[in-house]
Amino acid sequence: MFERPHLQILMKRMHEPRRFLQVIMGPRQVGKTTLVSQLAAQVKIDYLFVSADSIASGNATWLEQQWEAARIKLAQHETKEFLLVIDEIQKISNWSETVKLLWDTDTRSNLNLKVILLGSSRLLLQQGLTESLAGRFESIYMGHWSFDEMQQAFGWDVNQYVWFGGYPGSATLVDEEDRWKTYVTDSLIETSISKDILMLTRVDKPALMKRLFELGCLYSGQILSYTKVLGQLQDSGNTTTLSHYLELLDTAGLLAGINKYAPDIIRQRSSSPKFQVHNTALISAQRNNLFKDMLAKPDEWGRMVESAIGAHLINHSLSEKFNLHYWRERNEEIDFVIERKGKVIGLEVKSGAAGSTSGMTAFKNKFNPDKILLIGKAGLPWQDFLKLNPVSLF
Repeated sequence: MFERPHLQILMKRMHEPRRFLQVIMGPRQVGKTTLVSQLAAQVKIDYLFVSADSIASGNATWLEQQWEAARIKLAQHETKEFLLVIDEIQKISNWSETVKLLWDTDTRSNLNLKVILLGSSRLLLQQGLTESLAGRFESIYMGHWSFDEMQQAFGWDVNQYVWFGGYPGSATLVDEEDRWKTYVTDSLIETSISKDILMLTRVDKPALMKRLFELGCLYSGQILSYTKVLGQLQDSGNTTTLSHYLELLDTAGLLAGINKYAPDIIRQRSSSPKFQVHNTALISAQRNNLFKDMLAKPDEWGRMVESAIGAHLINHSLSEKFNLHYWRERNEEIDFVIERKGKVIGLEVKSGAAGSTSGMTAFKNKFNPDKILLIGKAGLPWQDFLKLNPVSLF
């Protein structure tokens, strides 16, 4: 069975004598539960796995009962340690306050109960962690699968990855493309929106948010002002509402709005967003075109390649903790800007024939970045970039 690199991180922490509170967050269907199963099999520690996915919202008592069951099992097995795994923890209201109370009680009692919390809503998890559990936890972000991972696990070539994206659970369906599209739409998109956003967060206009998602996928890789988006949606919403909905879609690992690069944060946040999917399967599943037909359309395929590059960057930005932007000023533009620990790198994507690189020159003259990289035939092949961890560029 294929193992993601996160397993080695967890293995190392499990072998430490001290207990830990580990939070693993990431979109649906990226292998969080599988990761824990692989961990339990390799360390051979007694454990209890429970899921809050079907628990009534707000049932903190359920969480307390599961924790107490783990304490009892730890005492019954007379072992030095025990592992408790709770999936979809964000479904429990005020989960972080309850976990804090239980964790601190175990600290005073000197119980070596190791705890792993899994969740698919990054926003709700981060809120709980910063508000209640500061100094008590370590976190791992598990993003969508990379090209390298899909190639190792399923033997895909790079074109398959660009079109079918990084959902391992759908890999066996790609030879029946209509069936694959239905699976991604119903089991991944609809479930993520309904369970990870609408059930957990107040959304006054769910239909508007769904249309925003569809439009954002259609225009992935393009910069659109919220005013223009509203015009296309033909809805009475406002730009603040759209910005909020886009943030919710982003935290569910679906669709992001990349901000313009600027030295001051206020100018960044007031910019028009560049739509970017977290996984190119979200585009392909909603299109009428088939994979073989798209390969024969260079312009449209080029936009898919740029979205694949953007998805590669946005997933690594979350796991490797660097900032991702775009830059445009008048007619000059550069596709992506990555920033980490004071270093700035500009990235321009030219998947087809080399076009104008004046945007790269303008960006260099204005900001004097540490590096500018052309991705495409005239520079680093885009196929090679999709195998690269962007952090290695710094």
